[in-house]
Amino acid sequence: MNSKIGFRLERKLSRFDDRRPPHIFHVGRTSVVKQLAACFRRSFRTILRQEGIFEGFMPYLLEVKELGKRFRTPEGEIEALSKLSLSVKEGAIFGIIGLSGAGKSTLIRCLTHLDIPTSGKIFFADEEVGAMGKERLRAYRKEVGMIFQQFNLLSSRDVFGNVSFPLEIAGVPEEGRRRRVEELLELVGLRAKGWAHPSQLSGGEKQRVGIARALANYPRMLLSDEATSSLDPKTTREILSLLKSLNHKLKLTILLITHEMDVVKQICSHVAVLGEGRVVESGPVADLFSDPKHPLTKSLLLQTHHELPSHILKAPSEGRKLLRLSFKGEQAKTPVISTMIRTFSVEANILMGWVDALAATIVGTLIIEISGESAKLQEALEYLKENTTHCEELCP
Repeated sequence: MNSKIGFRLERKLSRFDDRRPPHIFHVGRTSVVKQLAACFRRSFRTILRQEGIFEGFMPYLLEVKELGKRFRTPEGEIEALSKLSLSVKEGAIFGIIGLSGAGKSTLIRCLTHLDIPTSGKIFFADEEVGAMGKERLRAYRKEVGMIFQQFNLLSSRDVFGNVSFPLEIAGVPEEGRRRRVEELLELVGLRAKGWAHPSQLSGGEKQRVGIARALANYPRMLLSDEATSSLDPKTTREILSLLKSLNHKLKLTILLITHEMDVVKQICSHVAVLGEGRVVESGPVADLFSDPKHPLTKSLLLQTHHELPSHILKAPSEGRKLLRLSFKGEQAKTPVISTMIRTFSVEANILMGWVDALAATIVGTLIIEISGESAKLQEALEYLKENTTHCEELCP
């Protein structure tokens, strides 16, 4: 194709693209018809978003069908993935959870085509990844951003330089890089840290740099590979909140790889549970939490931490008290709640409960709401203080 004609066509085609600037677009060996079709698909999805009906019509951005991957070792052949299938809708936050050795890392390498699957197919926006040529595969990898557990930042570069790096590789002019990096640092809350080097940043700040770098080339999907595993709980919540915000603002599809069910619980809409290279159970997160079927799913749910939803912590109305009760050892065998209800004619609503098995004993915790006449409530409260290890009134 004549280079001048190709350039003009490239500029025209990029007008149909609602997400990426012209330097990301590729014309050449790739079929112009395929380019046009992809552009119109993106434009159609943009119209759906603008009309507010995108959530009701979410096409699959990623489809994995009967994926298999085997490795040869001196000890024999190892099957890392076996007939693995899953579908991720555009704009979703999809969790993939499994224990170590379940095949999560192998799946990521197959999705990015760093490892070639032994069998099965991967489709991205209705296009088979395995059938892509070299140029189209490079373009596809720009459409899939990735963030890592260990951040993988360049220690010799400051924050600005780390975020700018993929744009330099893509050949973006200096002014375009500057504008894009400033936009991204604002987006992840690091506008004042552009000068800092990785050694001067906290773990959460390093991960924010990693997220900004992953977004540099306007990806349609973000792969998060155990991105919060090395962070403390508070920072983990902050990073997950940021990812959820990016998903909402950018309509970004996120594939969240983790071994922690708490991470899935906080931001994912759907989840697939991996065991020995297979999807053993998948579906909406609410379904798996309320009615898990597979033993692996049930064991992962047992590791989930419990936090009281913020709306419950609002001050209870008159005639009600919100309490946290703790029972230790033999106390857990005493019917304290039922005795309180019978003795003081109050009602009790158990909102949450869990048991912690410690090294030397067992501690049980209940969050309850009691209601009744004011005098009866006070008597019941005194009874609970005398017959539990700890009785705390929440939102007094």
